[in-house]
Amino acid sequence: MALPRHLLPTCRPWIRSGARIGITGCRLFTTEAVSHPSNRVQVYISRATDPYLNLSIEHFLLQKSPPDSVVLFLYTNRPCVVIGRNQNPWVEVNLGLLRKSGVRDGNGNDAGEVLLVRRRSGGGTVFHDSGNVNYSVICPPAAFDRNKHAAMVVRALSSLGVPNTRVNERHDIVLDVSPSRSTSSIETYKISGSAYKLTRLRSLHHGTCLLSSPNLSLVSPLLHSPAAPYIKARGVESVRSPIRNVGLPHNDTSGFEEAIVAEFGLMYGNVDAEVISATEATRILDDEPAIAKGCAELKSLDWIYTQTPQFTFSTHPTPEDPRQRPDLPAYLPSNFRTVATVRHGQIVDVSGPDLPQSLSSTYLHHVTDWRAKVDDEAVGGWLNGLFGVGVRAREDR
Repeated sequence: MALPRHLLPTCRPWIRSGARIGITGCRLFTTEAVSHPSNRVQVYISRATDPYLNLSIEHFLLQKSPPDSVVLFLYTNRPCVVIGRNQNPWVEVNLGLLRKSGVRDGNGNDAGEVLLVRRRSGGGTVFHDSGNVNYSVICPPAAFDRNKHAAMVVRALSSLGVPNTRVNERHDIVLDVSPSRSTSSIETYKISGSAYKLTRLRSLHHGTCLLSSPNLSLVSPLLHSPAAPYIKARGVESVRSPIRNVGLPHNDTSGFEEAIVAEFGLMYGNVDAEVISATEATRILDDEPAIAKGCAELKSLDWIYTQTPQFTFSTHPTPEDPRQRPDLPAYLPSNFRTVATVRHGQIVDVSGPDLPQSLSSTYLHHVTDWRAKVDDEAVGGWLNGLFGVGVRAREDR
């Protein structure tokens, strides 16, 4: 059901079967339009690539859209690593690699630093770049089903000639591939993961689809933290899966977008899609205080790091964490061992003689060089390597 005519401008973006997405100068994205009770089916496609902004627009849609409406939101971000609401960045991400990963854009150019983002929904850590399209579906809780909208994406891929995709038991979208014609064995790759946020009135399902990422070989290094073997975390840890691209043409995500919009229309009724240009997104950021506030929160280091659940860092097995640790580097002092408890990103307890008690109350993300915080150059360099800051120990470079 569309908005009353008096609330709509005379021209608007559209998607037609077999047509490209048209963009006009219309401004439909306002609090009044999003929240109007008659706006029962809404579709938006963002051309902004700022992940903090896109996630804030998504959260705005979750909060402001009518309780009985369904909303589809599609967007593509610049290179970033996105962790779940209850995850630990020191476990999930190689933080030191974010600044020097060598990620490329679709034209093969250096894409610069990979951003770190903590989203508001749960789930595991994912990598976004120009070869991924992200989809969000917001609906009433009674209509929520973890597989329903993942199946929508599978049907969209099938309509584009991508066979052998399915929703698995973890609600991920996977691609089954036969490595060669001479064998009947099947290899399964994850091409889309999902996360969810449920409130009393609304439900959000969002995911990313690997269409043609030029950085696939860098995903595993980015998502493997050198500190992880030494950390016992209370938060949610990601489940690692082999991944691959779907194989759709790079720099042409519009076909996938159109297929998703078409399948969404078959489920809920056809509606014109509003395409939010990068310029319009900047206007929205200026005009909608809720979005500006949400964007600022997601960008803040406090949100990214101090939302981390409590964890323990220990160099050797403990009764609480009996896992074997990797051998410590030979350049560390002999018999070096320590245990530190970290709550909301802040060290609250240090045990053992090898790290100074003065580290208590230190926020990990405030430290730019551990060599200035500890009494030993080698230990400081080793901690720099684990936590992705400062200068690593010479032998560990």
